[in-house]
Amino acid sequence: MELDEIRQLLELLRDTDVTELQIERNGTKVRIRREKFMSHFEPQKPMVSIKKQEEEEEHRLITVTSPIVGTFYRAASPEAQPFVDTGASVKKGHVLCIIEAMKLMNEIESEVDGIVVKILVENGQPVEYGEPLFLIEPLS
Repeated sequence: MELDEIRQLLELLRDTDVTELQIERNGTKVRIRREKFMSHFEPQKPMVSIKKQEEEEEHRLITVTSPIVGTFYRAASPEAQPFVDTGASVKKGHVLCIIEAMKLMNEIESEVDGIVVKILVENGQPVEYGEPLFLIEPLS
């Protein structure tokens, strides 16, 4: 095997994921081996630290849960504006939603001053006792 042929093989392998190649020609054996190298390697944050950050954020958020089984409504009527939207600032006692149970409309109020981070239930969806409805970031 000629040196030019070996160079051509090396050139062909350069842009591939092949890490080892062995060729035998006319009684000559050539073995090419290389460590896998990532040319576009970007170190990423360890998953553990990302998970810890998410857990810390969740711990400081207040979860408003359903006190009863019923149907979740974001507004007092279909044509009315929702009581709150994501990003809304709320005070303790502010109505967040209504849960209809046995034809009774039950207003669910905020227990803290804060900002609505996430609404976890779709309008008109049935909810169970203890089901998370809202995530609120408390002020202070």
